[in-house]
Formats: sequence, C-alpha cells, structure tokens
Amino acid sequence: MRCSRKYFALLAVLWMQSGVLAQGLLVDVHDRTFRLPRPPVRPEPHPLPRTSYQITRLAIDAAIQDQVARVQVSQTFSNTGRRELEASFVFPIPYDGAVTNMTFMVDGKEYPAKLLDAKEAREIYEGYVRQNKDPALLEWLGSGMFQTSVFPVPAGQKRTVTLRYTQLCRQSGGLNEFLFPLSTAKYTSKPLEELSVRVTIQGSAPIKNLYSSSHDVKIQRKGERRAILSYQVQDQVPVADFRIFYDTAARQVGASVISYRPDSKSEGYFLLLVSPEMKKLDSPPVSKTVVFVLDRSGSMGGQKFEQAREALEFVLNNLREGDTFNIVAYDSKVESFRPELQRFDPEIREEAVGFVEGLHAGGSTNIDGALQTTLKLLNDEQRPTYVIFLTDGLPTVGETMEARIVANAMSANLARARIFSFGVGYDVNSRLLDKLSRTGFGFSQYVRPDENIEASVSRLFRRIESPVLTNVTLSVELDSDQSRGQASLVNRVYPRGEMDLFAEEQLVVVGRYRQGGQVQVTVRGSIADQKRVFHFPVELKQESTDDSHAFVAKLWATRRVGEIIDEIDLNGKNQELVDELVRLATRHGIVTPYTSFLADDSPVALAQNRADRLNTVSQDLERLQEPTGKAGFDQRRSKGKFLDAVRAPSSGFAFYSRPDDDQRVAVRNVRYIAGKTFYRRGKTWVESELDETERQQAISVERFGEQYFELIRKHGPRLAKYLAIDEPITVVIDSQAYAF
Repeated sequence: MRCSRKYFALLAVLWMQSGVLAQGLLVDVHDRTFRLPRPPVRPEPHPLPRTSYQITRLAIDAAIQDQVARVQVSQTFSNTGRRELEASFVFPIPYDGAVTNMTFMVDGKEYPAKLLDAKEAREIYEGYVRQNKDPALLEWLGSGMFQTSVFPVPAGQKRTVTLRYTQLCRQSGGLNEFLFPLSTAKYTSKPLEELSVRVTIQGSAPIKNLYSSSHDVKIQRKGERRAILSYQVQDQVPVADFRIFYDTAARQVGASVISYRPDSKSEGYFLLLVSPEMKKLDSPPVSKTVVFVLDRSGSMGGQKFEQAREALEFVLNNLREGDTFNIVAYDSKVESFRPELQRFDPEIREEAVGFVEGLHAGGSTNIDGALQTTLKLLNDEQRPTYVIFLTDGLPTVGETMEARIVANAMSANLARARIFSFGVGYDVNSRLLDKLSRTGFGFSQYVRPDENIEASVSRLFRRIESPVLTNVTLSVELDSDQSRGQASLVNRVYPRGEMDLFAEEQLVVVGRYRQGGQVQVTVRGSIADQKRVFHFPVELKQESTDDSHAFVAKLWATRRVGEIIDEIDLNGKNQELVDELVRLATRHGIVTPYTSFLADDSPVALAQNRADRLNTVSQDLERLQEPTGKAGFDQRRSKGKFLDAVRAPSSGFAFYSRPDDDQRVAVRNVRYIAGKTFYRRGKTWVESELDETERQQAISVERFGEQYFELIRKHGPRLAKYLAIDEPITVVIDSQAYAF
C-alpha cells in the first residue's frame, strides 16, 4: 500500500509526566513535504507556516466493565496554517486485534473508516516516513491502525472530532491493563490548552489494586466494585501513553506483580502492588493510639501556632471511640494533657480541645524531653501506635546533641511507635528529623513557611486513621525447592522494613530479582492483635520480550537513588555509594541536586570524564552536612520525593524539581526512550551506556536510506521508537552501536 493522499493523521495521545495529555496528528494529504508540527522549545516570532495546526481541547471518557472498555475521545483542532488542510484521521490500535466497533465523527457528521492490521498499518507508517522524511510515526510501528476518509479543515477554523470504540484490555500476571495511545500529542504547534480524562472501572469481583504507571491520577473508590480515575491538566505537551493497571479478586488483601528483565543474564526488576479489602460500613475499625507532640516555643508564635492548633483539633475531631490518645506540648518545659493515655470519647475530646485552646507559644525548644515524655506513655507493641511530632526549630535546652537525641528515642520506643516528623520552616534540624523518623519506623515531611501546617498534618492523618494490616513484611520465594541453599531471590526492596497498610491505600513496593519463574509472594502482618499470612502465586519474567514494562526498572532506580542519598545523609559518605549514585543516575537519567552534571550541556560539562564527575558529585554531597537552613530543608524534602516515588516517566525528557517552588522543569539534554537513556552530545543523542571510544566506532547509517529501513524491519518496533525522534541518534542494538 503506497503512502499517498489516502491518509493522514490524527493520533490520539495523552501525556505522562505529572499528567495525561492526549492529542492527535493531522497530516496534509496534498503536501508531500509536510512535516508534523512540534511546539518550539523557546517561543520565537516566525511567520505562519503553509500547513500547521494546534489541538486546543481533548476529552477522554472510558467505561471499563471487567476487561472490556468503551472509549470516547473528543478533540478540537485549530488550523493555524495559511491554507486549508485536507486530512485523514489515523489512530494507532492499542493492542492489535483487540479493538472493535469504531465510529468517527467530525462536528457531528459520521465519516467512513476502517481498521487495518499491523502489516497494512506498517506499510502506511513506513511510507509516510519515506515520503516526508519525518520519522515521527515510527513510534507506532508494529501496531494496527484505524483510518478514515479525508475531511477538510479550513484555514483559521476549528474542527471537533469524536472517536468511539470498544477495547479488550490486555491481561498479564493477574493485572488488567488499559492503554490509551497518547504520545502522538507531542506533534502540535502549541501545547494542549485543556485536557480531561475520566475512567470508570466496574468489576464483577471487588477491585483491589489500581495503579497508573504514567500519570498522577485521582482515584475515587465507590464501594468495593467500582472506581473512578480522573485527570485534568492545561497547557502541557504530552510525551507518552496513558496506562492504568487494575485487578479484581474476592480476598481480604490483594497483591499483583509487574516484572521486567531486559535479558536473562541481568537481574530483573519487579513492582509489587498490595491493597486491602474495602472496609465494610458495619465493620468495627481497628483501634489505634495517637500522640500529638506540639512545639510551642517562641518561634512558633503567630500564624504558625494557629495552624498547628487547627491541625491538632483536626486530629481530635477524627479520632474514634476505642482509640487512645494524648497531647504533649513543649518549649523549655514539657507538658502533657494527661499523665497517661486517654480513651477517646466525646467528653474527653472537649477537654482536650480546651487544653489546646489554652496553649500559647513562648520559650526554648526541648526536643529530647518532649520525645522522652511521649515515648514513656507507650507500652503496647501490638497496638497500631503513631506519634505526630511537630517542630519549627533546633533543640536548644536539655539534650542538644543530634546523635544522643536519636539514641535516647530509640531506647525509649519500646512500643515500636511510628514517628512521623513535621519540620515547619527553614530553621529546623532536618537531618535530626530524618534520623528520628528513620529509626522510628516512620517518615518526615517538610512544610515551607508559606504552606499550611493544618493541611499537611490532616493529609497524613487521613492516610493513617484506618489501619487495616500492621507490621507488614513481604517475602518472595520460588514455588519449587530450587531456592534452598541459595541467596535470597530478591534484593534491594523498597520501602525497607515493616510497613502498615491502611484502608483505601496501596503499597507500592519495588525490588530486584535474581531468577525468573513461578514464585510465591507472602504478605505477613497483624489485623488488630491477630497475626495473618497471605500467599499469592505470581510469575517473574525470565526475559522480557519488549519494553512495555521498562518503567519498573526506572522506578526502582529512582527509589534506590533516594536510598543512597539517605544513607549518605544519615551515616556519612563512602566512595562505594557515591560510585553507585553516579552509575544509576547516569544510566537512568535521574537528575538530583548532586548529579546536576546530567542537566549541564555546556562544553566544559560534556568534556568531563568519569573521575571528574565522581569528584563533582562527591563535592556536591558535602552539602548534606548542612542540617539546618533553607539548603538543609530543601535537600531533605527532595530526598523524600525520591524515597517515596510511586511512578517514573516511561519516556520523554528527564525532569527535576526546582527547590524554591517544586516546579518540575524539563532537562532538555536528557531523554528516556523505551528503557534507554540518551544524552545530547552536540547535535546528537547518545545512549548512556556508550563511552567516547564506542561512540566513535558506531556504524554510520544514512537516515531514510535502504539500510535504515532494513534495520527497522529486522529489529522491529523497539528500534523504531528510538528513531522516531527527529534528530541524529547513536544507539546500541544487539551489542552493536549504530549512528543514525
């Protein structure tokens, strides 16, 4: 099938970074030199091109019943060029042969269309690349296609197109996957103005795990068998497809695994999702103990203290009968609401609210005394116990040495209470708070001076108010006796240690494995005071045949990078950890405050060898010695985001968060494509695994020549994804480097 006037193209797309974007492509069927539009990196004034368009609005609605999805996509195109477009709508099929009942309308008028299999679609995709010298559509090589007849879009006018279809969701390892092909959305003259995505899932059995590997979706559970996932974003440029994983099961705790192993000689990576059963309305909640420890030193005066009081009152108003609690307020002295834990009821709540209202700020900061008083109140190791510790300053009276405060807290924490530390403002000793939380089985959070304390504390309490399974541990073992006498099947599992599982929450656990095959995941924990064990048979890939789950490797690397920074921060720097940090960050394109050389494309930075980079990172890590001030605050807050990451971009530019406002900024010289990281070296994208000698020895291949297409046909969609970028690239395929 020749590439002529019979097509082209809108490819619906969503984004993956902090959200979902879906856009399409329109290709002028009369212009044989038409190139797909790209938004400029830096807006510059230029005359209108002869043919160009912008997607202004996209709305995606999907209703999934078990494995069947009914999808409607509505997109508005604006012709920003100087003449009329005559275009065909082309949509890549998410899974070849799994889509049916497609209809297509333009401004309410239905147009004829047909489904093409992967072979027919390949000829069209390849033909377009040959004719227009534009590799963009190579990204969808290997997938089927939905194609319509030609329709006009006059210059300066808009057209709204609507696509409806039914899709069978793919199932793998007990998880269903809903995929919407959105990465075509990056081909538009300007960012998408408005996007809304809404996915409703209805199950015949209870829905357990819900996970998006691509977008930060909002999840609303409507009972145990129904859930709504939504996402809204404006003025974004999409880079990848929208993906949701979900499973259904009639059991108290659900567990599912996604695994990825690049080859049989390397270690694999797994992502484990664990969710509890939806809490029944008539089931009694698990009773817990909560102690709120409030800093009332002089520096907490004014609005901060008012917000802290509101946070404490929020906690009091959301405790339940059966819970026990207390309040410890401290400045130079330490004062408790009651000398011992109180059983919660409406009467004692009113007394506690009165105690809170009578507190005022003044005095110094006795952190050690406050913690000792708090932890001595706790003695029941079987009961879920949480300490919410809030401070805005440094220890100034009592024990002031960081190491001794931590050691004293560890010795006094006989109930294994989880300590959640809140650092308010830039004057806190953030390293001390991280050590307290790490040794106290909890975590730290940091609130900027302009942020609301009550909002941060209430989010945490909403999370922990309904413990379902406590002191959770995980193990992964081969089903057979093969593992006897061998090293552990899995390693470097994050988060580490025991965890708690809360109602309507999901544990996201990542790790590495040494051997694929049928394995058994065992989840152990306590429900109230009863020990429980759950077993789940799953399969770890012996070798992945494609890169669809490569995001698991990057997510693991992101967590591991956070763990390395944490180890260096809390225990001191050693060269082995510095080496691993540089290696992982370079391999996976992970930009941290200490690997900023990755984002630097200056000639000096590009000329650095490995030894120079190690030295630069080692020097940058010295900043972790700053326990206080804005620099210390920003570093611990940044570290927490790596430790707590639940997704990693599956493609596109690398990103980092600016310290001042958490704004995510694209690093324009680092790209992650189909499991590989590429760095811009001059005008060429070079795979991270290549050194300069290997790069110089790469086989040169002329773009759009016969060898170019022969290699694409030989290596299939995986190579095509790398070549879909419209710039020179050097990549390794089957141990051979090629320069395109």
